[in-house]
Amino acid sequence: MQYSARARATFALACSFVFVTAAAAQRPAKQNRDYSPAAVADRAFNSFTPGVVIKIKSASIASDGTITARFTLTDSNGNGLDVNGGLTPGAEGVSFVAAYIPNGQSQYIAYTTSVAKSTTNSNAPQTQAGTDKNGTFTLVDSTTGTYDYTFGTKASAGFDATATHTIGVQVERDLSAYGFPSMYTSDDVFTFVPNGSKPTNVRDVINEASCNGCHDPINAHGNPGPRKKMAFCDLCHTPQSTNPDSLNTVDMKVFIHKLHMGSSLPSVKAGGDYFVIHRGTKQDYSSIVLPQDARNCTTCHAAGPAQADNWKTKPSQAVCGSCHDDVNFATGQNHVNLVQVDDTQCANCHTSTQHTEFDASIPGAHTVPNNSAALPGLVLKIMKIDNATPGSSPTVTFQVKDKAGNPVDITKLTTIRMILGGSNVDYGTQPGGMRVSETPTKATAGSDGTYAYKMTNVIPATATGSYTISMEAANTVNLMANTTQQQAATDRAMPVESYFSLDSSPMAARRQVVSTAKCSACHQDLAFIHGGSRGNTQECVICHNPTLADGTSKQSVSFATQIHSTHRGENLANPYVLGSTNYQEVRYPGDLRDCVTCHVNNSYRVDNVGAQAAVASPGGFTPTMGPIAAACQGCHDDKATAIHAVANTTALGESCLVCHGQNAEFSVDTVHSRTQ
Repeated sequence: MQYSARARATFALACSFVFVTAAAAQRPAKQNRDYSPAAVADRAFNSFTPGVVIKIKSASIASDGTITARFTLTDSNGNGLDVNGGLTPGAEGVSFVAAYIPNGQSQYIAYTTSVAKSTTNSNAPQTQAGTDKNGTFTLVDSTTGTYDYTFGTKASAGFDATATHTIGVQVERDLSAYGFPSMYTSDDVFTFVPNGSKPTNVRDVINEASCNGCHDPINAHGNPGPRKKMAFCDLCHTPQSTNPDSLNTVDMKVFIHKLHMGSSLPSVKAGGDYFVIHRGTKQDYSSIVLPQDARNCTTCHAAGPAQADNWKTKPSQAVCGSCHDDVNFATGQNHVNLVQVDDTQCANCHTSTQHTEFDASIPGAHTVPNNSAALPGLVLKIMKIDNATPGSSPTVTFQVKDKAGNPVDITKLTTIRMILGGSNVDYGTQPGGMRVSETPTKATAGSDGTYAYKMTNVIPATATGSYTISMEAANTVNLMANTTQQQAATDRAMPVESYFSLDSSPMAARRQVVSTAKCSACHQDLAFIHGGSRGNTQECVICHNPTLADGTSKQSVSFATQIHSTHRGENLANPYVLGSTNYQEVRYPGDLRDCVTCHVNNSYRVDNVGAQAAVASPGGFTPTMGPIAAACQGCHDDKATAIHAVANTTALGESCLVCHGQNAEFSVDTVHSRTQ
């Protein structure tokens, strides 16, 4: 990790630090030692390491309900930190939560609660789980940063010592005064049974690994948020917690479903909104668009947690009604007129075992039509390319079969398309560059699903180097025909590419910048694009090349510019509009500084862009822009960045490498670095 010049200077001064040992019955008294940056520069430390790590080592509850947790608080090298921030650099904010799962139940009830008043209306105050107040710290060992924390909140009188109890802790360490880039955070969770038994009744439905497929990583309640563990989230997001302004529950099983459904909630489609007021600010989730089909339950409910199958084995009005919020269980409205007074009968109809797709079982009811096992499937293969020389029309021999290996009649397909693009240095831009599309339905049929098609377009006579043929195909299929569940689905093939040389030069495939697999971590698949037949990023770049601009807004749709702009979304300085869609409304769930979320082969580094073509109209400030600057302007779309790029571009090209190259002071890795 690289830090600013100011931070490096501080490190040079900070040689080592002797932690002052003090025994204290309660929280160590605040020391009057000066830790201002100027004072730090005047003395040497034995150690000054950034970062923070907090770990709970043990916990107990006394017979009178007193809750105590022993924990360690260290920097990233394991050196003990002063919990009061007086004896070591940086202020630490440490907060605890305590909760338990009653025997026979499956969700936590928090001991640490408060009654919150509405800040925007006259709604009655509501109970909310939260962090402990008025607790005390006792130093145990300064070298290891070990402390005991005694909660200000006590367990309920007559608490059940045989029930599962959990302590959650979070810490935020602020070193901004010393030139470090942001807050350092850590959290931990410790589960125990007060009588010493091994916990058997646990809540383990979703882990953060599933969340981090999109959220990179999940964190909440700050920037960066200190709460990264789903096991911590469950301690406060309990059924007892209600937002007083909106009167919406923040119970995890309801809250998470509703905020991810966002704009797709029936109540939102009907003109309502879904929000909470948090710390005086309205958090409106009504504009969230989930980047994949919400019926993909196993995206979040993935294998691993002990209760990963709860989504299909534990139906309830609260869970199901969170997404299907137009269902009135009390009246039977939108529930096939069946009244449900409680959850006892849910599993009778909504079983965990699917008998047929789209049946009333939970897996069946959440079948995504385009993923149906009933689809025949389409498999494309380019066998060979003949007559691929400058000034000629290539002949492509290809094969189309279903997933069972049966030949497919291409004249019966809804769509089949062949794309010719080049050169592979950068599509459509080099001398002789081109990008054309044809429909090969008049191809000559051979045996076993093979076809030969001579393209009508001619490779330019001036073309050199390597070119690409890409193919895509899709078919509209009627599923569950002649039933009340009848519905259309798109049966699509994964696009395929074949690369070839026009001359004696070695064949060179188009460089790979991102991968379809990485897109699928969030999007599940790219079938939502262009009607469902284009789900391969190596095909996308053929059309989304530097020459392409939107016909309405005239903004660039070169792949780098477009993808950066659409994912930057709400953080763009200016609207990014394609047709009638303003992508400034997109709310990206990850960290935009983490380029490898999408990129492969270190392609995000300016050193690896190579001699590509200028891009048409990125940001609308100039008619064209160099490829490096155009990619950067997809995110950094303000006028100042455009001026900076223009000032550092000459007839010889872009000078980005000087400052932003891999080993330069302002390399992409440095300016996009994250502390955690």
